[in-house]
Amino acid sequence: MKGTRYYIVAEHTFCVKAADNNLALMQNYEPFRTAPIEDLLFGLTVTDGSPVDYIEEWRQDEEGQDTICGHTEQGEPVFEFRFGGKTAGWLVCTPGYRDATLHLSGFQSKAALDNSLMIQFAMSSACLGTVLFHAAVVSLEGRGYMFLGKSGTGKSTHARLWLENIPGTELMNDDNPAVRVKPDGTAVVYGTPWSGKTPCYRNVSAPLGGIVLLSQAPYNKIVQLKGIGAYAAVVPSISGKRWDERIADGLHETENALASNIPVWHLDCLPDANAALICKETITQ
Repeated sequence: MKGTRYYIVAEHTFCVKAADNNLALMQNYEPFRTAPIEDLLFGLTVTDGSPVDYIEEWRQDEEGQDTICGHTEQGEPVFEFRFGGKTAGWLVCTPGYRDATLHLSGFQSKAALDNSLMIQFAMSSACLGTVLFHAAVVSLEGRGYMFLGKSGTGKSTHARLWLENIPGTELMNDDNPAVRVKPDGTAVVYGTPWSGKTPCYRNVSAPLGGIVLLSQAPYNKIVQLKGIGAYAAVVPSISGKRWDERIADGLHETENALASNIPVWHLDCLPDANAALICKETITQ
């Protein structure tokens, strides 16, 4: 039996049409459930399917997960998801990403569904001042603080150090928060249904108070970044199809707004309590 469910993330609403057994995989989306609405960011239809023929453009390999991007002969964007070399599904989108169909292979269906929704959300919201970050984010005293860095840098560890050593800190998301820039240049960070290895699926939001790029070091030192330095710190943590001119332009506008209006810092740090305390005292002033 098939059904349709509606969800809201970062004030954007989308729907998923799928069989009950696939909808049952979406427990992490429950905090984001909302009433049916006509004005949708996008819709995703989930079905069982066979391999999709496409022309490859680009691929990404991250921790045993391969995402291959391409297009059909008709120009429709396609994303294939592989885990351990085995395909979980093929996401076929309309050119504007407003509608898409996920063809599941029957292997790792949950992961294929999550990846499809993350991609469709990121692509369809890129021109609406919204981006998905690869980051950990905490809230303190009504504001959100986001920690960036290459995989393995210690984003989750630094967030945990805030939770353990700074009273009042709460984890908003541990891997994929959304940020939305408002017309006045201010920004809001949101929890999402996607949070990596740490289950943290909270429908919460807070004004973004600061962005911190982390680097491992044998000492703790924090400096503020300005101009191109701030822009360069932000860009690598935002996912997007940058060879698509429309999406690239939307991402650039949002990245520039963040670098210009939100304080950006670089923290060289040890994985210790002092790193969290120095960071907190500096960026929350």
